Amino acid sequence: MSDRIQSRENFRRYVPGYHYVLAGILFVNLILRIVWLVRAPSFGNAWQVVMAVAFGLMFWYLRHFPNRVQDRVIRLEERMRLGRLLPPEFRPRLGEFTPRQLVALRFASDDELPALAERVLNEGITDKAAILALITNWRPDHLRT
Repeated sequence: MSDRIQSRENFRRYVPGYHYVLAGILFVNLILRIVWLVRAPSFGNAWQVVMAVAFGLMFWYLRHFPNRVQDRVIRLEERMRLGRLLPPEFRPRLGEFTPRQLVALRFASDDELPALAERVLNEGITDKAAILALITNWRPDHLRT
């Protein structure tokens, strides 16, 4: 676990070797392959461009798929948490939350979650950044992918 204090400004997780080094290498590779194809058109150079695009897609999906699974787990955890913390008369509305709302609400402390969740549904707030901005007592999540 990280000892870093987490907030709305710094909760995103970046892995430098993945997000900067690998992304940079793949981007430079794509540019070089395109340049080589333009300078010397051939099936081999065209195939290298196709493979560079494939590597870029792999880079994207290697991050996207685990994030989607994580969002599903967060959705389940937050529904259980809301079921425990919401007043009984508000619990039937649990199904109205969107996955994006639940993902954003996971950062709200137990003390502020019931009121914030009710506000999110009553005012129809669907923007993740807007929900994060409403959180006053941040509950860190250091276990995300």
